[in-house]
Amino acid sequence: MSETQAQRESSDDVEVRDVVDPATVRRAPRYKAFFMTGALVGLVLGLLLSLYLVGSPSGSGLMKPGVYITVLTAFVTMVTTLLAGLFAVIADRRSLRGR
Repeated sequence: MSETQAQRESSDDVEVRDVVDPATVRRAPRYKAFFMTGALVGLVLGLLLSLYLVGSPSGSGLMKPGVYITVLTAFVTMVTTLLAGLFAVIADRRSLRGR
């Protein structure tokens, strides 16, 4: 590498602190954390709800309660994960407000 190229590259390097103002940095939500929390809450709620319904007197006539537990848990998990994603999008839009 020639001296002029080295000088040009060194003059193009800029410190991040000189360019970025910490007061204007956008704080976007972590989507993965929202989705994982929604899925975990959905699993717990789905299991509790399905086990409660299978154990109730109306659930005594079910032929395969395991299938019922699986389907209801999967549905509740899907709904809570989608709701968590919606909350993440709302939080993202709120972080952009006022700019």
